[in-house]
Amino acid sequence: MAKTAMITGASSGIGEALAFHLVEKGYSLALTARNIGKLEEIKEKVAKENRSSKVVVRKLDVTDTGDVFTAVEELAGQLGGLDIMIANAGIAQAVHVGRGEFENARQTIETNVIGAMATIDAATAHFLSRGKGHLVGISSVAAFRGMPRNSAYCASKAGIAMYLEAVRAELFRKNIDVTILYPGYIDTPLNNMLKSRPFLITVEKGAEIIARLIEKRVKSSTVPVFPWNIVGRLLKILPTGAISKM
Repeated sequence: MAKTAMITGASSGIGEALAFHLVEKGYSLALTARNIGKLEEIKEKVAKENRSSKVVVRKLDVTDTGDVFTAVEELAGQLGGLDIMIANAGIAQAVHVGRGEFENARQTIETNVIGAMATIDAATAHFLSRGKGHLVGISSVAAFRGMPRNSAYCASKAGIAMYLEAVRAELFRKNIDVTILYPGYIDTPLNNMLKSRPFLITVEKGAEIIARLIEKRVKSSTVPVFPWNIVGRLLKILPTGAISKM
């Protein structure tokens, strides 16, 4: 029987590219995002890649936490159960602290932390009822160190990573795996406005790596592994003066 996966934030970027890679591997998919029109387009394209895979789509704003639980239940029913939940939905907005931009910070935390937590919680309830499952959270290398003008984004990605670590401990020996992924710069609409994107890779390459890591059920990994596994360690020990210039 084909494995099933749900991807939030699947209308663009990593989520969209990952859908194609998983369908190529024979997965049936549930795709969600706020833009249902784009999801329908992706569904049509994905179906051409593997007509034996079932693909269902649903409009979902993860900040509507009540609807997150409803959506997981509905989509799991349509696919006959979920094997993998990929909490990918997220936003990135620059925030200058003390400059009247707190609304951007609030929206970032609401989407990247609260929305992702609701997604993980809803999926966990489903997995516990089935006796198995795999939770995948998309964090970021931004979780490794607080960066200027990105305070809320860094905090959100560190927060969801720590939340998933706690979930892993809570679900120990429950037959539910937890994978935390830390992408570096992947060419998506989330960051294509930035002047500097070191070690940039294409979204297709990023999704390929992510799909492989998910299938390996790794506990955690940067994406790609090199050079971010080394850069991540360096970020943690750089002096604040150096960080302030980034």
